Amino acid sequence: MRIQPPKFIRRLFPSMIWSMPETDQVYLTFDDGPTPGITEWILDQLAEYDAKATFFCLGKNAEQYPHLFRMIVEGGHAIGNHTYSHQKGWSMSLEHYIEDVDFANDILHTDLFRPPYARITPTQARRLSERYNLIMWDVLSRDYSPWVSPRQCLHNVTRHVRGGSIVVFHDSVKSFRNLRYALPRTLQYLRDNDLKCSVIEL
Repeated sequence: MRIQPPKFIRRLFPSMIWSMPETDQVYLTFDDGPTPGITEWILDQLAEYDAKATFFCLGKNAEQYPHLFRMIVEGGHAIGNHTYSHQKGWSMSLEHYIEDVDFANDILHTDLFRPPYARITPTQARRLSERYNLIMWDVLSRDYSPWVSPRQCLHNVTRHVRGGSIVVFHDSVKSFRNLRYALPRTLQYLRDNDLKCSVIEL
């Protein structure tokens, strides 16, 4: 089970950002929200640890739940674009994929972008990198997987995280079984190891 992206993928997509400079900062990210009941819980956990994060939101969810979107922003967290409708770039034309991303950005207003499923073609990545910072990750929690236990989800993060890491969790119902166990313990682990949670700023 791969938690960190292979090096050849990083070389294939040179315009993408896979981690940040190694400091005492860690960058927690949450994909797919905002999601009623989940987003509020995540924000409460982050507030308890005075942690900031970056939320890669779906345009359709931000449009449907504007109060949750505002809560994220008002909490001092950063916003990223995760497309409007959670499309796989591999299955879409260049024009339609970029249209979906830009449609989302009419709502989200951010220069950060992360492709759903990491499924994006090199051509799509090159075009989008002209207007967005493409943010990937070096630590994937796999909180969404029904085959990953809550303890394994936590271990996926704590085994690999370091200063400068970009960590992926999900703001979704599907992930909550693992997230509700792993997130507070991740935050405590980071605090115990003198690592601070910051927003992605470029």
